[in-house]
Amino acid sequence: MALLKRAARDAMDYLDGVHERGVAPTAEAVAKLNALRGPLPPGPTSAEAVVHLLHEYGSPATVAMGGGRYFGFVIGGCLPAAMAASWLVNAWDQNAGLWVSSPVAADLEDTAVEWVRELLGLPEGTAGGVVTGATVANFTALAAARDWLLKRAGWDAEGDGLFGAPEIRVVVGEEAHTSLLKSLGMLGMGRKRVVRVPVDGQGRMRADSLPPLDERTIICLQAGNVNTGAFDPAPAICSIARAQGAWIHVDGAFGLWAAASPHYRALVNGFELADSWATDGHKWPNLGYDCGLALVRHPAALRAAMSVRAAYLERGERREPCDYTPELSRRARGVELWAGLRSLGKSGMAEIVERTCAHARRFAEGLSVAGFEVLNEVVVNQVLVSFGDAEKTLRVVARLQAEGTCWCGSTVWQGRTAMRISVSSWATTKDDVERSLAAMVKAAAEE
Repeated sequence: MALLKRAARDAMDYLDGVHERGVAPTAEAVAKLNALRGPLPPGPTSAEAVVHLLHEYGSPATVAMGGGRYFGFVIGGCLPAAMAASWLVNAWDQNAGLWVSSPVAADLEDTAVEWVRELLGLPEGTAGGVVTGATVANFTALAAARDWLLKRAGWDAEGDGLFGAPEIRVVVGEEAHTSLLKSLGMLGMGRKRVVRVPVDGQGRMRADSLPPLDERTIICLQAGNVNTGAFDPAPAICSIARAQGAWIHVDGAFGLWAAASPHYRALVNGFELADSWATDGHKWPNLGYDCGLALVRHPAALRAAMSVRAAYLERGERREPCDYTPELSRRARGVELWAGLRSLGKSGMAEIVERTCAHARRFAEGLSVAGFEVLNEVVVNQVLVSFGDAEKTLRVVARLQAEGTCWCGSTVWQGRTAMRISVSSWATTKDDVERSLAAMVKAAAEE
């Protein structure tokens, strides 16, 4: 117990300082990580000493993603309830693969998946599972899609594999996210064998440029472009795809959560017409890592692709978690999802979406007034800004990262180099935005 109390004190010490420290670790802190390297010791080290080493050398070398001024990638902080639940989950040490091995893990995951379905406005009866993140969520949902379409064509992909199988065609937008393409590669459908549809200036798939679709086609829509935040025109595309018998998949790692806000819900109109959806919990919901969701309209399709059977795996009449995800043995990650959503409620989730979007608009407004070019329509929480030519923009980004007030990354958007601001954290305040905005303008002025 003394060890756990020590770890809790170290964790609280870290959290007490994360909002005021520089966002990126110092070069000195990174160099000191060498203290944790070297060969494995020949004998044991006390648990107390191990925890001490982690806090002394590991904590200063972290990136302060849990603070309010981290705007890289699309990463939120971790809600207090989800973080505390994670500590408890580790203490419980449950194997969440089967109901019999952990009734609490199975039941809370079942409940949390239903809450997500409701928040996202997806059809009643939609099945889902909690996976590690959006990449595995895409993988899981697309596995269900692949096997469902092949079964409809008379082929048993799970039993007979893909050698000699009828061809499945995959249609994506030119701005499809790399995690979607990685999932297609892992599934044997190929990262390069996709048909790409042209997009507009915000990255939205052009419905007037769709290729012919049929019952052996998977078309992948995007809810929330990772650079601009833009949403594909789901009503038009889904209407065409459904009429032609295609399977519609949605990569909505963060954008689908716009459905939780009455103000932004219209952005996701039409996405409920899809057959499968992938989303993430460490982005807008701010539920920590190891929390993605794969959701499929047809429960039988998801179970057929994911279920596992063995004589020793005791099964009951209840929902078995291992039938909905690639893993059998896994931690009780659904408990953290349940805890975070329970702490927020519907209004709390809506407030996170609306507040972070308001912060993004403030960044865009402040940078525009300062004379810099915002490259995207700021529809949700993503902002792209150019400080001039590519070289200057990259220098500004590097200077800002080194200065430490906030952290933003760079990107290339339709041929233009930009700084990318992603406002995703519940912890970001108006003061964080104003401090960061001032640091951005100052960094640009010094170049």
